Amino acid sequence: MLNATLQTYKNAYAGLSRSTWLLSLVMLINRSGTMVVPFMTLYLTSPEMGYSIGQAGIVFGLFGAGAFTGAWCGGKLTDKFGYYPVQLITLIGGGILFIVLGQVKTYPLICLFTFLVSFVGEAFRPANSAAIAFYSREENRTRSYALNRLAINIGWALGSALGGILAKINYELLMWFALKPVKHEPAQTKATTTAPDLPAHRDKTYLIFIGVTILFASCFFQIFTNLPVYFKKDLHLSEPYIGLLMAINGLIIAMVEMVLVYKLEGRRHHLIYITSGVAIVGIAFWLLNMPAPAVLVAFSMIVLITFGEILAMPFMNAYWISRAQASNRGQYAGLYVMAWSLAQTLGPLGGAQLAEHYGFNLLWWVVGGISLIASFSFYKVRRS
Repeated sequence: MLNATLQTYKNAYAGLSRSTWLLSLVMLINRSGTMVVPFMTLYLTSPEMGYSIGQAGIVFGLFGAGAFTGAWCGGKLTDKFGYYPVQLITLIGGGILFIVLGQVKTYPLICLFTFLVSFVGEAFRPANSAAIAFYSREENRTRSYALNRLAINIGWALGSALGGILAKINYELLMWFALKPVKHEPAQTKATTTAPDLPAHRDKTYLIFIGVTILFASCFFQIFTNLPVYFKKDLHLSEPYIGLLMAINGLIIAMVEMVLVYKLEGRRHHLIYITSGVAIVGIAFWLLNMPAPAVLVAFSMIVLITFGEILAMPFMNAYWISRAQASNRGQYAGLYVMAWSLAQTLGPLGGAQLAEHYGFNLLWWVVGGISLIASFSFYKVRRS
């Protein structure tokens, strides 16, 4: 039994190209650095800086705006110049901008460089996603993106623990020496899908998918923003237990996601798995309103929502790449990253307002309901 389990794990990670592993490693370090930004609230409102919460909120609004526009520009630049130069330039530029951001003290400059850091950081992601599509094969593409997602989660954890800045040391050298430049000839690359060769913003089916993704992601981001506040203030859970719950989320992803994707990849349409996973996330939010011991409710909710995340998100990546051609992958990746960037701003903001004025119970009914609506919408996209 043990040998069979170990072999399954080995098979789940086998067959992925060396370049895919290196791209995921670069993403891990990139995300580790980016995670310094959430600590800026404490930094800006500290006695040393003396800015108000409202001023800190404006900074985070600019961070969201930078992420949104950076993702779009990164996608366009990837299609025009190729994924290699875009990744290299954004990695080097991001490192420099982080250093500058740590030195500026005046509020206008903090706003400016926060926008620029976010812009450059998110411009990297469409190029990285397009590169994974290039270096992976059809039969392991979903697992390749799952590995990249694992890197993002590990980077999140490392960045939160280390403050992000130290992880920026010399990661651009990894791109320079390990991933050789590839001549960018999108017009001569053979298409690997049957999707129409259109600009991403003219693919109506994909735009519907992006709109539904924004709905789902706005709900999903409650996990890292408003949910811990609910655990603390309403369920009266301790900070160590809340931290343990967040760690359990990452631990389950690390142990389960690659194996599950390995077992499911290629068996059914991507949107079937997405529909199921998003529905599980909605049910998990509703579970918070069930009458049961707080410790049990919180633990069960985190476990359930993690499995919904595992089932949905790797196949969301697989879906957008199935819509794209080699010549427009950057645009498709850019729109997908933009959807999550927008949701990261709108979801926590709207959720916080709803919880403040009407209570957390209504918030969980609403986000659970929206998630189920999103699940049904993904199902309709599949039917169409």
